[in-house]
Amino acid sequence: MPALELLTVGRVGVDLYPEQSGVPLKDVATFAKSLGGTATNVAVGATRLGRRAAVLTKVGADGPGGFGDYVREALTGFGVDASYVGTADGLQTPVVFCALDPPEDPPLTFYRAPIAPDLTLTVDDVPWDVVPDVPVLWVTGTGVSVEPARGTQLEMLARRPRPAPGSGRWTILDLDWREMFWPSPEEAREEYAAMLGHVTVVVGNRAEVEVAVGTGDPHEAAARLLARGVELALVKLGGDGVLVATADGSTVVPPHPVEVVCGLGAGDAFGGALVHGLLSGWEPARCAEYANAAGAIVASRLACADAMPDLAELEELVASRGAAT
Repeated sequence: MPALELLTVGRVGVDLYPEQSGVPLKDVATFAKSLGGTATNVAVGATRLGRRAAVLTKVGADGPGGFGDYVREALTGFGVDASYVGTADGLQTPVVFCALDPPEDPPLTFYRAPIAPDLTLTVDDVPWDVVPDVPVLWVTGTGVSVEPARGTQLEMLARRPRPAPGSGRWTILDLDWREMFWPSPEEAREEYAAMLGHVTVVVGNRAEVEVAVGTGDPHEAAARLLARGVELALVKLGGDGVLVATADGSTVVPPHPVEVVCGLGAGDAFGGALVHGLLSGWEPARCAEYANAAGAIVASRLACADAMPDLAELEELVASRGAAT
């Protein structure tokens, strides 16, 4: 088989979306099921754009025909390599309920107790023949929220030399700040700091960079990330676009306005398109332009993995902006 271009590490689960919008979960009559989890969605998003991706994660021991089987089958159906999806005995595959109110930032209810299978990854689960040389390794902040996943992810970073600029390899940290997974922002900041010395690209919104480096000011946050040796910092600004910062300077790439159906998954689509752009050798601003377009498309749809766009859809949306200007 062709060599992998992307290995993502982290969350996987089953997302359940209300088919009735604007009502509390208690009043929802029916739900739609979709593959979910940020690392999983990024891999699907990149695969939809023609990239070869795999996910390192774990599902629960749900039994034949359970959600663990669904995750593996869904990944395979999307073209993502499921070889590194393990099983955590005694645990269940996580389920996440999404309330579509407000649709731009839908509240999530996570069922990941007592611990999610993806947070039980150990060094024995890691494909060590892949980690050092895969062109893109994608890790998350959630992945270091508890042990044993914390030590496993840090060991992966320690055993992967930090890629040099122009090498065609990137180690990407998705800050992925989820307050419910951490005792405090201060503890999260300590763990983020442990990773920043190993990664070349950091992606996060204003709230996430504030947790990571102590300021929500996008330009100052980007400067602090670059000072840690990060090659590319992308700070998402919501309706104001995304700040793209490198050692050569910074620019704000505007968003693609859409009517939002569900904002969940838009950031993961951004990630999948970012990976595609980096692997294509694009300049950072062009990567962000396509990443913004991917996020906009997913925000206009219901679901995450199932909503990821293909390259033709991205090209059409990006071209429409050029025509309008």
